[in-house]
Amino acid sequence: MRKVRDYDAELKALGDKARQLKARKVEQLGQLVAATGADALDAETLAGVLLDAVASKDAEAKEAWRAKGSAFFQRRGRKVARTAGGNSDGGNAQPGADPASGSGAASG
Repeated sequence: MRKVRDYDAELKALGDKARQLKARKVEQLGQLVAATGADALDAETLAGVLLDAVASKDAEAKEAWRAKGSAFFQRRGRKVARTAGGNSDGGNAQPGADPASGSGAASG
């Protein structure tokens, strides 16, 4: 005999998961605003900039923004990789390491 599924419990679990994902997304957006320095802007200015970006039809501008954002995340990835590597010698790179190469950096 087949086991009876509890659809209400499954639906509640899915709803809980959706709320967790939305909360994580909001938290990550807040972290992004802080990491870029955009938290120095007042809320109205930041909202206006974002609304203009969403409404923009200029493909070249959007591509330029995307490339700038990608470079931002690549730089941050290298910083995280260096600090997570246990390099506590005052920030000096290891001998022979090229800090501009970005080896081991997360790409974004």
